[in-house]
Amino acid sequence: MARCGSSRGQSSGTWRARPGLGLAGPPRREPAPFRYEWDVRYRRLGSSDLQVSEIALGSWLTYGLGVDDSAARACVDKAFDVGINFFDTSNVYGRGAAETFLGDVLQSRPRDSYVLATKLFFPMDDTGQNQGLSRQQVFKQIDDSLRRLRTDHVDLYQCHRYDLETPLEETMEALTEVVRQGKARYLGFSEWTPEQIRAALDLSPPYEKFVSSQPQYSILWRVPEREVIPLCAENGISQIVWSPLAQGVLTGKYRPGEPPLPGTRMVSEQMGWAMDRFRSDRVLEAVQRLRPFADGLGITMAQLAIAWVLREPNVAAALIGATKPAQVEDNAAASGIDLDEATLVAIDEAVADVAVYEPATV
Repeated sequence: MARCGSSRGQSSGTWRARPGLGLAGPPRREPAPFRYEWDVRYRRLGSSDLQVSEIALGSWLTYGLGVDDSAARACVDKAFDVGINFFDTSNVYGRGAAETFLGDVLQSRPRDSYVLATKLFFPMDDTGQNQGLSRQQVFKQIDDSLRRLRTDHVDLYQCHRYDLETPLEETMEALTEVVRQGKARYLGFSEWTPEQIRAALDLSPPYEKFVSSQPQYSILWRVPEREVIPLCAENGISQIVWSPLAQGVLTGKYRPGEPPLPGTRMVSEQMGWAMDRFRSDRVLEAVQRLRPFADGLGITMAQLAIAWVLREPNVAAALIGATKPAQVEDNAAASGIDLDEATLVAIDEAVADVAVYEPATV
């Protein structure tokens, strides 16, 4: 197992923010210098000037909703302790609760010490009005998010899904105005199809170009490999991958033929539903076939799974969800683990019968 090297283009341990690139319109915010000295490595986010930690702390189904605030604060503190500088959330997580939590917990930190990302699209109430990517919603939701996050800008503003009800030109024009008003530094999207990504690229210029994509990606879920990753790599768009641990299944703690342990995500009413596609004994048996590889490298199953997604040069960061500080520390240790070709081939063979490469057809 090697923990050094720069084959993926990232630094190892020490990073200093650089001046903004500057585009048409008002000048971008320039990050003040802030120094990190950790083993966690950093990668450039697409064509932006953002340098983000390879491990990012997410808040889906956790902070402000499924995890006690004291435990959640401890997780954020541990993230800073181990060198994580990238925090991702969304307005819809707890319908504002996750953003409110992060706004509170980050308030005491220097704003230039972290990269903050949020999203919009999903309904924020039951009226049917506060949702989507219309011009009105883009302006409303960014202001609401900034208020909850207690900041005057986010570093990355992402379209949580594609809005089939709103012309793409309207969305891109509004998002471009948000950037040029200084409320967001860069733009991204989550779970867009290749056709939707190409359509957005065709509108830049004059509109702002996306710098990030946020797809589901893991040893078990490989759908982005076919088209999304190659397309994005060609156009300066990095991946920020969610569920690199397949909702915790790739930690190996769920065993075939055995009920899940009390207190784990799979038995949680708030979080367990997201694990349905990974519950079968067939999947759990395949995951157990990965254990000898982790043991042989002297790393945890979680570290193996995260190192696997980070082997892809187009991945800027792996999003983790943690309920305990120890999980943050364990996951962060995956940064810098380089898996050799023999291990990668063996992983492919172990999960060949359960890994998903094609999206389901309706």
